Amino acid sequence: MSWTITNFIATLLLPPLSVFLLLAFGLFLVFRKRKAGTYVVAVSTLLLWLLSTPYVAELALQQLDAQTLALKAPLPQADAIVILGGGTYFGAPEYGGQDTITSQTLVRLRYGAQLQRATGKPVLVTGGRPLGNTLSEAQQMKSVLEQEFHVPVRWIEDGSDNTFENARYSFATLQADGVRKIYLVTTAWHMARSAETFRRAGFEVVEAPTAFTTRYRMDVLTFLPRAESLLDSKIFAHELIGIGWYRVKSALLSSSNN
Repeated sequence: MSWTITNFIATLLLPPLSVFLLLAFGLFLVFRKRKAGTYVVAVSTLLLWLLSTPYVAELALQQLDAQTLALKAPLPQADAIVILGGGTYFGAPEYGGQDTITSQTLVRLRYGAQLQRATGKPVLVTGGRPLGNTLSEAQQMKSVLEQEFHVPVRWIEDGSDNTFENARYSFATLQADGVRKIYLVTTAWHMARSAETFRRAGFEVVEAPTAFTTRYRMDVLTFLPRAESLLDSKIFAHELIGIGWYRVKSALLSSSNN
């Protein structure tokens, strides 16, 4: 229930719904205060255009990417590799109707597998059943890592519904084996929120980001609206809100424990 409530509130705050609500408010206002309403409609329309363009959306994600760096040799030392889940591909028909990993998770697993081969460190996969899926994200990830990448998974954390819980439950799992310093594998735009959350949970984190936002070239199409760019803008806004919310949540938990 808490996952549903949290994501309902997030949907209201994130584009495109937040922009459409602003546009609807402007249209309502036109009939009462024409000048003010027209201004709100114009601003919301411009905002929707900008958030839908590759130039603005990619630039926004690159600001998140810039807060982390790709790992380079020689690799810093750590005791384990933690790979974060990135959603479920439900009822995949080409895999017999089973739940399996999403393309985003696959990218993370691919890099995690490469990192495991380079370091030989044991792997923990983390991700629960936020939408009630039959197999947890962690179980899906373990299956793909072991069967397709031939990389062993030592620990599964499958009780978490979000990044905040990924960090806390993973710490509880690894603390039992004396693991405190980890390679944290996730998408580059997700790393700022993830690394901060895992450090607050008690880990010493070596950031191991993947899937940076890059651009082949810039042309006129870069400034024309596209649906996938609106999704990128939503991701950017989601990360900013998530960082702020997790800081507040951590502060509340800290004060309640004192």
